Amino acid sequence: MPELPEVETVRRGLSPAMEGAVIAQAQVNRPNLRWPFPENMAARLTGTRVLTLRRRSKYLLADLDSGETLLVHLGMSGRMTVSGDPLGQFVHDHPAAQKHDHVVFDMTNGARITFNDPRRFGAMDLLDTATANQHKLLSALGPEPLGNDFHEDYLVQAFKGRNTPVKSALLDQGIIAGLGNIYVCEVLFRSQVSPRRKAGQISASRVAGLVPVIRDVLTDAIKAGGSSLKDFRQADGNLGYFQHSFDVYGREGGACKRDGCSGIIDRITQSGRSTFFCGKCQR
Repeated sequence: MPELPEVETVRRGLSPAMEGAVIAQAQVNRPNLRWPFPENMAARLTGTRVLTLRRRSKYLLADLDSGETLLVHLGMSGRMTVSGDPLGQFVHDHPAAQKHDHVVFDMTNGARITFNDPRRFGAMDLLDTATANQHKLLSALGPEPLGNDFHEDYLVQAFKGRNTPVKSALLDQGIIAGLGNIYVCEVLFRSQVSPRRKAGQISASRVAGLVPVIRDVLTDAIKAGGSSLKDFRQADGNLGYFQHSFDVYGREGGACKRDGCSGIIDRITQSGRSTFFCGKCQR
């Protein structure tokens, strides 16, 4: 499932082709993805101008001049790619239509935005922009980890009294928006914190120390274009490459990369998810 860096990478790739441009024609090729599309979605989108393309947690949000906001979730296999060359930044001509091209936006600047999703776990919805933050997918989200509302004092307070493992706490979207399994494993390794530790039993100084590491890991991943493990592609169709920099994720049985550590990367299951860590230097 794409996490914050992957969705942010897609947003940055789509932005030059979509922000300020008008959707000349929206084409919807099936009635639903994970849930049904909004009624008359193609007609409601056609002719609207994209004012802002933003991200909230793992969701893309396109604010339109119609007063509505298009919410997009990529799901497990969804891709939003750009073809055409409206601003001299995209090198691909419009490709032939593919079987799983479920939604297509032809922009007035010549760009085409294609949402392709073979597994159909992605989703789209249209929200009233003024009340978008009250949508059921957005209303309970915690602060953005790269935003000003996420800071040391906030995380220390959020962890107080929690009896869940620190990994589970970091994955809780009500505490921090956008973090997923890959990047939590990497954060805990860099912080030398065991994923088994109870969140409420970690010292305030160590909890506070997680904040800059979270920001560093996410920033590094965004710079690398995200992580491509199976289906993820950037908006230009290219793979991300942060997976080549993983310290622990997917490296079960490999040697710990920390200087001076002779540990071996282990894998355990927590809440049905694989956790990768070094049991020797993560305490």
